[in-house]
Amino acid sequence: MYYNYIKALHLIFVITWFAGLFYIPRLFVYQIEAFHKSSPEKEILGEQLKLMAKRLWYIITWPSGVLATIFAVWLLVLRPDLFQQGWMHVKLLFVLLLFVYHYQTHIYFKQLQNGIFKKTSSFMRLWNEGATFILFAVIFLAILKNALNWVFGVFGLIVLAILIMLGYKVYKNIRLKNPEA
Repeated sequence: MYYNYIKALHLIFVITWFAGLFYIPRLFVYQIEAFHKSSPEKEILGEQLKLMAKRLWYIITWPSGVLATIFAVWLLVLRPDLFQQGWMHVKLLFVLLLFVYHYQTHIYFKQLQNGIFKKTSSFMRLWNEGATFILFAVIFLAILKNALNWVFGVFGLIVLAILIMLGYKVYKNIRLKNPEA
């Protein structure tokens, strides 16, 4: 009876978790770009962006990830038969990749909070797409419930990656011609 309530809570926290994972790399881009500005703009923007990233990461993203995971485990406890389905194994593999992505994003977050700028803003723009690929894979697996169809999904992800890369190159060229874009 309460399975659907738990499922709804799981989905709500998955959505807010992804919202944080989508936005935090954008804040990283802005932090890196602010670092290359001149004073006092560099310091003012840098501190504001660090504060925004800290609030987003610790108040929205981390709690949402933890709660999404708790509700997911609860759902699997209520429906252990899902472990016997091939699509769930593939989905859990992508969820594992999501945890790795989240952890690596946390490393970047800590570096930027400590004023360590190892990556470029271009890298962070591309990093920003990692969560998108994982989201596409998980959603298609959860909806189609077919491990075989994930092959078509991977092909679709490759096409999506190519389109994102092309879009990124076009946008980069536009920015080079017009820095205000």
